Amino acid sequence: MADYSIILDRLDVAMRLGIHPHEMEPQRVRLSVEMTVRYPHPPSADAIDEVMDYDFVRTGIQELAAGPGFALQETLVEAIAAMCLADARVQRVRVRSMKLDVYPDARVGCEVVRDRVGR
Repeated sequence: MADYSIILDRLDVAMRLGIHPHEMEPQRVRLSVEMTVRYPHPPSADAIDEVMDYDFVRTGIQELAAGPGFALQETLVEAIAAMCLADARVQRVRVRSMKLDVYPDARVGCEVVRDRVGR
């Protein structure tokens, strides 16, 4: 077996996220995803069909961002974690969201870690 960390870092999207009236308009949210992916053996042919094509994570996040939105960051990171764990090769996922413009002097975020065993 071969385990690899696949990282999608600092993907900025505009989306509806929050409980306050002013958050019903899209706001900037930064998302980072780290997955531990298990392959039966290390890739040897240097070909994409031997590994997970991580485009699905970026595309999936963009689709979530284009949707109706989320009230809670916790719900958003859980949805992204579940999307990643739908691929049986993903053993563990860490998802972090950061609202970039809520406060003038700080960002506010949420992070979840899910394992295949504990899902």
